[in-house]
Amino acid sequence: MQTQGSTRSAHYRLRGSEGQWRVESAGEAGMAYASKEAAFEAAVAAASNAIRDGYDVTITVPGAGGTMLGVEDTGHGAEDATGTARRG
Repeated sequence: MQTQGSTRSAHYRLRGSEGQWRVESAGEAGMAYASKEAAFEAAVAAASNAIRDGYDVTITVPGAGGTMLGVEDTGHGAEDATGTARRG
């Protein structure tokens, strides 16, 4: 149950390309990370602190080709949400 009249929020957005991923927060870009995954881990650490301080948190990570981590889904050997192998 929330009792505050106004909710504080923290937004973290990953921007960049391989070798130069940055976590942008409050309009400022932080240090560069070599991979999107490393930048994501940094954003999660910052978000964890914000949650502890009572903030609503949003982390935005751009996908590539419609997937979360930029890995192309060819459908070969993949599993559906139930763990059953899909057939192409």
